[in-house]
Amino acid sequence: MVGDGAMGTLLFERGLKPGEAPEAATLSHRYVLVEITAAYVAAGADLVETNTFGASPLKLALSGLEERLVTLNVEAVRIAREVAGSRAYVIGSCGPSGRLLEPYGDTEAVAVYDSFQAQVAVLADEGVDGIFVETMTDLGEAKLAVTAVKDTWPEMPVAALMTFDPTPRGFFTIMGVSVEAAAEALADAGADAVGSNCGNGIEHMIEIAAEFRRHTDLPLVIQPNAGLPRTTNGKIVYDETPEFMAERARELVRHDVSVIGGCCGTTPEHIAAVRKVVDGG
Repeated sequence: MVGDGAMGTLLFERGLKPGEAPEAATLSHRYVLVEITAAYVAAGADLVETNTFGASPLKLALSGLEERLVTLNVEAVRIAREVAGSRAYVIGSCGPSGRLLEPYGDTEAVAVYDSFQAQVAVLADEGVDGIFVETMTDLGEAKLAVTAVKDTWPEMPVAALMTFDPTPRGFFTIMGVSVEAAAEALADAGADAVGSNCGNGIEHMIEIAAEFRRHTDLPLVIQPNAGLPRTTNGKIVYDETPEFMAERARELVRHDVSVIGGCCGTTPEHIAAVRKVVDGG
């Protein structure tokens, strides 16, 4: 299956102000959100994610938006469903809480769990087809999010995606979590699929997918960036073209990746190119 691509980078290109929470665009830039989602569906995405990556209470509180938890999540799902219709599944996006769990930080595990559960309850009530817990670096937080999904709605499919960095010893998150440890612990927590998004272009994601496949039989979800960002003339640029990403995506197909999508810097053009490869082009 083919996932969609970046949301945040496209929102900022279309008028979201620096420092403004992307989730606020659900209300302030609704027409832009509709346009972006429609472009991904037209490109052939089987899955489209809701604009709710940072729409958990703890994360929203960092922007003073916690009281709009229900509105932001409900409207995001309704926009995605309105555009997708019967052509694509709607996936609720749940990103990190923005807090550090004890003992590394000052936030208790129960507070993070409650925050994810509050968001997931709204997403589930609005009828999402699944949940992506994504861009996770702390295995403890990822497990709390997966558990919150399964406690809220046991039948809800949930994929848990972590972000890894290359090191001389292999791929690890910034919190020191290996691919092997993530694969095993996330499966034990109840994840129906595992994988990685963000932080890497497709070359490294191929290696990460191969490592996951060595340690799990679960479906894999891989969503690379269009390369690593660089700044040119004050503008953030991603160098991996749709053609390059699509050609290298053939390796993800060979590693039996179940969902291939995109993260930061990817566009509907990237997704359309991947679609062709997945369809045998």
